[in-house]
Amino acid sequence: MPQMICRAAALLLGLGLSLTVLAAESQPTHEFVLDNGLKVIVREDHRAPVVVSQLWYKVGSSYESPGQTGLSHALEHMMFKGSRKLGPGEASRILRELGAEENAFTSDDYTAYYQVLARDRLAVALELEADRMASLRLPPEEFEREIQVIMEERRLRTDDKPNALAFERFQAMAYPSSGYHIPTIGWMADLKRMAVEELRRWYEAWYAPNNATLVVVGDVTVDEVRTLAQRYFGPIERQPVPIAKAPLELDEPGERRLTLHLNTQLPSLIMAFNVPSLSTAESATSVHALRLAAAVLDGGYSARLPSRLERGEELVTGASAWYDAYARGDSLFVLSAAPNVQKGHSIEEAEAGLWRELEALKNAPPTEDELERVRAQVIAGLVYERDSITQQATTIGQLETVGLSWKLMDQELAALEAVTAEDIQQAARTYFTRPRLSVAHVLPEEPKDDE
Repeated sequence: MPQMICRAAALLLGLGLSLTVLAAESQPTHEFVLDNGLKVIVREDHRAPVVVSQLWYKVGSSYESPGQTGLSHALEHMMFKGSRKLGPGEASRILRELGAEENAFTSDDYTAYYQVLARDRLAVALELEADRMASLRLPPEEFEREIQVIMEERRLRTDDKPNALAFERFQAMAYPSSGYHIPTIGWMADLKRMAVEELRRWYEAWYAPNNATLVVVGDVTVDEVRTLAQRYFGPIERQPVPIAKAPLELDEPGERRLTLHLNTQLPSLIMAFNVPSLSTAESATSVHALRLAAAVLDGGYSARLPSRLERGEELVTGASAWYDAYARGDSLFVLSAAPNVQKGHSIEEAEAGLWRELEALKNAPPTEDELERVRAQVIAGLVYERDSITQQATTIGQLETVGLSWKLMDQELAALEAVTAEDIQQAARTYFTRPRLSVAHVLPEEPKDDE
């Protein structure tokens, strides 16, 4: 896929194709709100007789508090354990028999449930989803089994994986004041003492139609979806929902450092800067500039980190940069690297190398050729993503659930096209500063005394 994106980027450049024109050629998209507050967004895509249905709730780990972490993720698991109409696992069985794909996911900012199925089976998916929104059962015996599954998931995905464990600890330091320092799966101590009654209260607080967005993308019309949404979700009553403030960070928390000795063979480095997201920034231009800055540093074979630090100086064996612009609160601009120990380089030298590249971006803007190359790569990646009805639905749901509008999806390409090289330089000068910096050095475990 990266090679395909690069070829598409080259094609865009070679044709001189206006990205604003691409942005304007979007599918018909409709939105409406039921009387109970459920927001429904329908995006037509008639290329195949398939539809994706996603139900997004505005609740995730950033809504949780100390001592009660992991509730959103645990409740996601329990949503498959029965409702007024069906017993544990029966909804999944029905969907499997219809040839549907279904799953769910939880993040810092949201919990979402989705089904991909033939267009004439959409009614079944919506009926099942509405049933568990209105009448979830939380059998204690099912919870006792499922919490053990969740704890094992945490062991396998985090505790026994040095890189994942390091990043979890790093985030807890990098987000000193917001709920983003809470891991989505929850801390193990909280999972061990979680009670099914806590999940019942969490469900009753947040799982309401007026705290959810239904996204349907595929071979449907807005009238079809409106009829079905009203039939299945309309009878569910709205309810009071707690006020959830955006997880804001200190602008300049001060430089923070962490050294971790973990079960790993080679050292690695994580750096991040506290930055705004599109939801919290005063200027959207600075956010899109940070997105392109990440591509300048780590946007394929010709980007600065791989070409200079990896192949040029042979200082690192790998380096990356990434930034999540679509968070409900403030975000992080993250860099990582592994020093080339075979060439005798240390983790301190790798950190100094990353800083040199950041300073270079602050001292001089990218060249026009470099900017156009990385811009085309970013946009080509977005174009490929939007070819999928599932990705279209996910983008819409994410934007809406973090407090933005799905309409930004169709304005995104033009916004990226408008970013100048000087905008990128200014964003680097504003945000890549030591008072915003967190650093983690991840090192192999130290030998024990008796060894």
